[in-house]
Amino acid sequence: MFRDSVFPVLLQAAVHVREKKVPKAEEVLSRYAEKHPDNSKGVLLALAQIAANANHFQIAADSLSKISDIQHMPATVATLVALKERLNDSNGAASVLDSAIKWWKNAMTEDNKLDMFMREAATFKLNHGRDEEACQLYEELVKSYGSTEALAGLVATSACTDLAKAEQYEKQLKPLPGLQGIDVKSLEKTSGARHVEQAMKVDAPEEVKKQKAKKRKRKPKYPKGYDPANPGPPPDPERWLPKRERSTYRPKRKDKRAQVRGAQGSVSREKHDASAANASATSSKPTTSAKAPEPPKGSNKSRKKKSRS
Repeated sequence: MFRDSVFPVLLQAAVHVREKKVPKAEEVLSRYAEKHPDNSKGVLLALAQIAANANHFQIAADSLSKISDIQHMPATVATLVALKERLNDSNGAASVLDSAIKWWKNAMTEDNKLDMFMREAATFKLNHGRDEEACQLYEELVKSYGSTEALAGLVATSACTDLAKAEQYEKQLKPLPGLQGIDVKSLEKTSGARHVEQAMKVDAPEEVKKQKAKKRKRKPKYPKGYDPANPGPPPDPERWLPKRERSTYRPKRKDKRAQVRGAQGSVSREKHDASAANASATSSKPTTSAKAPEPPKGSNKSRKKKSRS
């Protein structure tokens, strides 16, 4: 429905990223950028961000380099240089800085960033062993802007490449206060600072000593009812240990007479055998005849009458 719109493509790429399908999202964005190069600025920026987060630095650098409108902006140049450094491509990073310097030299704008780019490029080339190129950039900065930092950088870099030039520009540096009475040659002859094992003792002033002497020793706080003069017997040193770990602990003996082994509700085998023997003995006895009924006993009155008679 919206083939020429950017929003559905970005939404589709976001869904792929959410599903952790980064290559699929990169494919969707790069395909749209190839078909619509005039309307692909936002797509290329999204592609660069997704690729950089996925450590695909080459794809991110290529997508940023295709955006001509922001090619020489400080943020874009800094990002491209960082990506090239991640790829161990120092030559590519240097070429990005050189193209930015060339563009800003010809740019007719009020807020010109040429001096900033030249300083950053000189620092970058100095860190990557390109002393001659860094020296040229510092010399241009000194001639164009007269910066003290650029002059110090020029002296430091030209000392490794051209000593005469370093001495020439070194005379333009302002002397630092407090360094006039120092003999540089005598410092060069010394072996340097020595390591002192013991720290030097500094005598404290009398006021500090008096303040330390004024500090009173506080009396220790005792619990209620405790007399330090009559402390009584010392506490048991094993009072914090569990009872099982104390030296006075004696375990209780178990009564082994009434032990019944087996599952719950079971009866021991001896009791079962005894009950079975008693049952068989009772069944083997002969049955006896019923006892004859005893004559009824008379009452006490009839007994008394018979005794009188």
